[in-house]
Amino acid sequence: MPPKRHLTARRVRLGAELRKLREATGMKAREAAALLGADSVQMSQIESAVAGVSAERVRRLAANYGCMDEALIEALVAMATDRTRGWWEDYRGVLPPVFLDMAEVEHHATSIREVVITHVPGLLQTPDYARAVFRYMRPELPESEVAPRVEHRMRRRVVIEGDTPTPYETVVHEFALRVRVADRQAARAQLRFILQEIEHGHAAVRVIPIDQDGFGGTGASMMYLGGPVPKLDTGLRDSPTGTAFIDAEPQLEHLRTLLRRVEKASLDPAASRDFIHRLTKEL
Repeated sequence: MPPKRHLTARRVRLGAELRKLREATGMKAREAAALLGADSVQMSQIESAVAGVSAERVRRLAANYGCMDEALIEALVAMATDRTRGWWEDYRGVLPPVFLDMAEVEHHATSIREVVITHVPGLLQTPDYARAVFRYMRPELPESEVAPRVEHRMRRRVVIEGDTPTPYETVVHEFALRVRVADRQAARAQLRFILQEIEHGHAAVRVIPIDQDGFGGTGASMMYLGGPVPKLDTGLRDSPTGTAFIDAEPQLEHLRTLLRRVEKASLDPAASRDFIHRLTKEL
């Protein structure tokens, strides 16, 4: 198949999973390439997502790698044959690729769990809140850069508000709810919007109060997205160099453990809703 023009997160993950299956057998890239009547360069292009791979080739590789997980194989085939042009492609060349990758991963997720300490989660932000966040970047972005970022963030909500919503749970620190990234009016509207999303069943929100004892997870911000099978789960964490997509099982297990610990430190959804109500009245 011809080389792909854009390396999307989904294509990169497919290549990475095929490489994992090959390496688990101890097989060299040139040996795997021979199974396809190809050379090691072509195999490298498939595993690095530079070139696509057909459903038949995915199944042939899986069989020769000794993979017996039919659900995983079919999920990989679906990734290889997916020709969906998502709404996020409208922003190709307009926004940095990571914005598109995040929307694509969310679109294909079977569940989304998130922990946010310093900001309201992106999926729950109002336009005014998002605009204030993007405006604060240094060097300051021009309006031509801010507007598409805000629009993209609002469109991401389709995953929790659309016809087939993805289950979404988030843990938010009280600090994030209290900080006024804009003004009092915007802060009040932001809290009211979160309550609205809760009432409509679009989000399950848990709050960690500032006075919670024994909470040392100030650096716990992350997103965990369920895949069609557990082996295709994805983690996202922000770092000084950008957003990191995580697919290695040891790291995913670390994120799952962190999620459990953070959720244990938070109020239950009903108490959290009441907590946000009280904060709204204080503004």
